[in-house]
Amino acid sequence: MTRPGGTWQNWGRSAAVRPVRVERPRSPEGVQRAVKAAAAQGLTVKAVGAGHSFTGIAVAPGVLLELDDLQGLVSADAETGLVTLLGGTRLHRIPGLLRPHGLAMENLGDIDRQSISGAISTGTHGTGAGFGGIATQVRGLTLITADGEFLRIDETHNSEMLPGAALGLGALGIIVEVTLQCVPAFILHAVDEPAPLDEVLDTVHERARASDHFEFYWFPHTEVALTKRQTRLPESTRRRPLPPVGRWVDETLLSNGVYRAVCAASVAAPAVTPPFNRLAVRLTGDREYTDRSHTVLTQRRTVRFRESEYAIPAEHVVPAFRELQALIIERGWSIEFPVEVRFAASDDIWLSTASGRDSAYIAVHRYWRRDPRKYFDAFEQIMLRHGGRPHWGKLHGLAAEQLRERYPRFDDFAALRDRLDPERLFGNRHLERVLGV
Repeated sequence: MTRPGGTWQNWGRSAAVRPVRVERPRSPEGVQRAVKAAAAQGLTVKAVGAGHSFTGIAVAPGVLLELDDLQGLVSADAETGLVTLLGGTRLHRIPGLLRPHGLAMENLGDIDRQSISGAISTGTHGTGAGFGGIATQVRGLTLITADGEFLRIDETHNSEMLPGAALGLGALGIIVEVTLQCVPAFILHAVDEPAPLDEVLDTVHERARASDHFEFYWFPHTEVALTKRQTRLPESTRRRPLPPVGRWVDETLLSNGVYRAVCAASVAAPAVTPPFNRLAVRLTGDREYTDRSHTVLTQRRTVRFRESEYAIPAEHVVPAFRELQALIIERGWSIEFPVEVRFAASDDIWLSTASGRDSAYIAVHRYWRRDPRKYFDAFEQIMLRHGGRPHWGKLHGLAAEQLRERYPRFDDFAALRDRLDPERLFGNRHLERVLGV
């Protein structure tokens, strides 16, 4: 389906464009036809999923490809755990597709609205010192290249490209299929509890090692960390999910409904933020339950925000966090969103934020109607002093030359891009900034 381009906006309302036209292909062959047509007309072409990247990475001034109709399971092998999905498949649909085969994704981020191709292309990750981001689960993918051909990349086809293509920023082609290494379905025992912030920081590395998945949230203007730890258990484990009413109160009424109202009020009256944050850590973050992996790992977030996130060497997480904490106090800022701290294992993907090093992630947010620039810019300077690499889908100010210094395989990726898309059919202004012209 083709239509004239209206205005497209991302979820965070931090990027917008009016493309020449919008196409909604229903098959990989439909994507192929769209790419060939765009190239013939001298138009750039970009695919978009759910628009959950906060940067301009998916902005498509030429042809915008909506992949909403390119969803579903292509194949699944319960014995090997290899699963192939169409590129536009939303993460929240995958558990249902895998359940009949007794499989699950090894790890997930806390938001599951993204498409699988968008999630891997921007380095979406979860938490767990022994687990990598979603791109580390990729065992193969199929691209439509700039010359309009299908290109299969996996362990037996063009395998030398896989570490570059698994996290490709949408710069190498349009992903129409993704093959993931899945694992037997599992249950998670979850414990969410508040703890003194200083105590958590003093023991954060021990906590990260002691649990399969560990993270914590800190609401500025408080001295409390809201910790979350999860232990993986066999699928046969008895589930003890959260009571429906209690879950609705925590996740819908408080975390989204009341919180949205307070964030909106803080635009006109920032002074409401500190007392609300202190109330929030008393009312939330204290529960224990056992449920399916995707139910525990993901959350429903409806309060619109903007985000910046950096990966730093794991051993730097405490001093970097302390600097951020001191900065907020020193500047007297009223910050309405919590700071998140998570962990990931080292991997060998060229543009992964955890490439070559065990990593900690620190993320900061602002309500979408608040100007985040001073906060995010100051946060970025702290992260850069600690060897930080920005999340590819979240707001940052770095350009190609600065990023090249932080990624040992940056030039290898640039060479692969030159090989697959020399005319920059899949380019836009954001990719010019972060990858070079």
